[in-house]
This record gives sequence, C-alpha cells and structure tokens, in this order.
Amino acid sequence: MATVAACEHLTMYIVVRKDLAKTLKWPTGSVMAQACHAATAVLHTTRNDSNTIKYVEDHERMHKVVLETKNEETLGDLVASLQAHNIPLYRWVEQPENIPTAMATAPIPERSPEVKDLFKKYCSLYR
Repeated sequence: MATVAACEHLTMYIVVRKDLAKTLKWPTGSVMAQACHAATAVLHTTRNDSNTIKYVEDHERMHKVVLETKNEETLGDLVASLQAHNIPLYRWVEQPENIPTAMATAPIPERSPEVKDLFKKYCSLYR
C-alpha cells in the first residue's frame, strides 16, 4: 500500500459480530475485548508498514471506526472482499473456542472509496 500524504488521515476500521451480544449473549466487555484483540494484532502484524508507523507515531490523533456485522458469515464475506482489494487486516479468532469474532484493518487512508463501499455493504456503526 502506498504511503499517504502527511495531511491525509489514516483510519483503522474495526468490525465485530453483532450476534455475539444479541444472539449468543456475550457480555459487552467480552465483545469489546474481541475488537481490542483484532486492533492490537493488526498493528503488530503490520508494524513495518509505512502507514502503520505514521499512525502510531501520531498516537494523539488516531482515527478508528468501530462497526458491526450481522454474523460469522458476513464477517467472513467482508474479510474476503477486503483481502481481494489488498487491504491489510487481521481477523481475530477466539481460542480455544475457534470462533471468528472480529477483524481490524491496518491504518488506511480514510478516503478509500472501494473500502467504504465494502463496509457499507456488510456493516453498520457499532451500537
């Protein structure tokens, strides 16, 4: 992924499964932990990427968007679509249960139209 201009904001998109809380009755704290796991993992796995370096160096102005997707299937579809667009991400799978729970993108330019369209297709703002 190309380095962005200094004035352009980088954004991390974090997506959790809505059904964890609504259907499976996971506590809110457990759902938030899944989002944190995914966000931490993607920063670690992309730590040498120029956008990640810029993002963490400007830690006082980090941008994140937290979204929800319907279930495991839609999370998987989103991950596959983002990977097809070469968007670096990390899909968190909770162990030992082996349950895909969340995903986070590496910091990317917030004006990526193809990415915004994918998120609109599979997600809504987390509530």
